[in-house]
Amino acid sequence: MLENYLTIKEAGSHEIVIQKSRFIGYVKRTETEEEAQEFIQNIKKKHKDATHNCSAYMIGEQNLIQKAQDDGEPSGTAGIPMLEVLKKMDLKDTAVVVTRYFGGIKLGAGGLIRAYSSATSEAIKHIGVVERSLMQEVLIEADYGLIGKLENELRGSSYMLDNIDYLDKVTFHVFVPIAERDSFKSWIIDLTSDQVNVKPGEEKYVEKDYVVK
Repeated sequence: MLENYLTIKEAGSHEIVIQKSRFIGYVKRTETEEEAQEFIQNIKKKHKDATHNCSAYMIGEQNLIQKAQDDGEPSGTAGIPMLEVLKKMDLKDTAVVVTRYFGGIKLGAGGLIRAYSSATSEAIKHIGVVERSLMQEVLIEADYGLIGKLENELRGSSYMLDNIDYLDKVTFHVFVPIAERDSFKSWIIDLTSDQVNVKPGEEKYVEKDYVVK
């Protein structure tokens, strides 16, 4: 599993107009090729009256599945430029469909490439990108006398304090980057003079907004 990767924040769409043609970019996170194909077919059904519904997607940790489709536009002027945007932004598990309603003005090959690239990148920027980081949940079980010290230190750190359980003892649930598990444990033990019980919980991806440049 990758420790960090970028993907689209959520499903959404964004429209731009170029030379009177409408270009509607739809983007969705898709973790399998089947999900990507289903998404594409749903957009095609929604816009069955459109001039074109061009698509591209990249699936998998190593981008092993890459597909692009021009849907009637001149070869190489739509799907491939859209796929190149996904590659340039390094987005994984992402599918995009750009629906075009022809406005009467021909754009030429270069104009089409720029239009489909822009429709894709603008949709992605409008919807947003997240960085997914693989984190290890760490459970810190401590006596109530250590609550104040631990909570203050954890909230002031770069680690993610998820929640606190108040039972016979207090348990802090903290998410830590995979690479920092050992150093985090050492820090907590030193901080509390080894008066806590530290044990691993589940591993999961934690998302945070990523600014697209």
